[in-house]
Amino acid sequence: MGQKETDIKVPLISKIAYGMGAVAGLMLFSRFWDAINDPVIGGLSDKTHTKWGRYRPWLLIAAPLTALVLMLTFWAHPDWPSAAKIVYMAVTYCILVLGYTCVNIPYGTLCGAMTQNIEERAKINTFRSVSAMIAIGIINIITVPLIGALGGGDDKKGYLLVAAIYGCIFAACHIFCFAKTKEVVEVPEREKTSLKIQLTSVAKNKPYMIAVAGQFLFGITLYGRNADALYYFTYVEGNQALFSTYSLFIIIPSIIGAACFPIVFRLTNNKGRSASIFALLTGLSMFIMYFFTVGASPVPFFLFSCLSQFFFSGFNTAIYAIVPDCVEYGEWKTGLRNDGFQYAFISLGNKIGMAIGTSVLAGVLGSMGYVANQQQNPAVVAVIKHSFTTVPGVLWIVTAAVLYFYRLNKKAYNKIVQEIQERKESRNHV
Repeated sequence: MGQKETDIKVPLISKIAYGMGAVAGLMLFSRFWDAINDPVIGGLSDKTHTKWGRYRPWLLIAAPLTALVLMLTFWAHPDWPSAAKIVYMAVTYCILVLGYTCVNIPYGTLCGAMTQNIEERAKINTFRSVSAMIAIGIINIITVPLIGALGGGDDKKGYLLVAAIYGCIFAACHIFCFAKTKEVVEVPEREKTSLKIQLTSVAKNKPYMIAVAGQFLFGITLYGRNADALYYFTYVEGNQALFSTYSLFIIIPSIIGAACFPIVFRLTNNKGRSASIFALLTGLSMFIMYFFTVGASPVPFFLFSCLSQFFFSGFNTAIYAIVPDCVEYGEWKTGLRNDGFQYAFISLGNKIGMAIGTSVLAGVLGSMGYVANQQQNPAVVAVIKHSFTTVPGVLWIVTAAVLYFYRLNKKAYNKIVQEIQERKESRNHV
């Protein structure tokens, strides 16, 4: 007699659950790893002293090394056992996370070191966000076809070659940024500051704490939904290729939405309130998407997809534009300026949110009986659909409520910068 169907399915499901559990565990562990290296790298970048400044040298050195690690992350010997592959994945991924931190923290901090003008910072962050949205749109469209074209049917080879190409682009862009920027904001020399003092100063910075909370919610919502997107089009819509169509539709709204942030900022004179408005409208748009599918009602589905992406892009620009202004508030409030350290905790909040969003999704799908490349049961389909629409919709509305309480407007900021300058001039005259 042949083997029973249940005898075949049980080890198969166990193997898949093991794989999903390993990914979820890796995501959580890497975020704990970030809890260590984010503040450390932020503090080290604050203490860096070179003729090029504090933050720019990190881009020159760390970006090429991170690109190399990115390629290694997608390499593993095919004959290795599953346990060895998971260990290799965990080690290389954690090194990659560290490398990315060494680039991203100084890069994110650089805006505040280039200018103290609140309008100029808004423009810099707008250009940064617009460029990111263009890049994300292109990557979403070309990556899967590129893997197939370069791999020639071998996905492992395709992923490795794509990682090599993207790594080279990553390194080149950051080296270009190093060459074409300049740090002009002077930071007074200080005695060694303990971690306790830095954490105490951060806790007293109310606008900053609101920004950290916003970034934490942002991480949960964005990365959880992004991780769910391919599942949604594969198992809810029944056509994985629609993901590329969806990505194509949202490129233009992404660019326009990011570019609209300065307009909303001029109307509100408050970056936090601007982010709150964008978050609320993003949430409402995503919630409404639940009632439409591509198969039954493609026009409203893509309409609200475009609207949600438009508002999200405005939010993405606004939330990062907040960070450098909080540094000035902290210096005014406590006398301590620690740009890199503060940006590190902003990044950490976002990454912890990302870990929670992605690992919870993986865990819930596994517990509901998700089986890759198979027809899913109704519970799994429901989870996937809600994770793409209503769940992020509600979380965006919560994010909007949190950021509504951000009080550092343009008038207050300019007064703070003026007082800081007066304090420096007074010390220089003594």
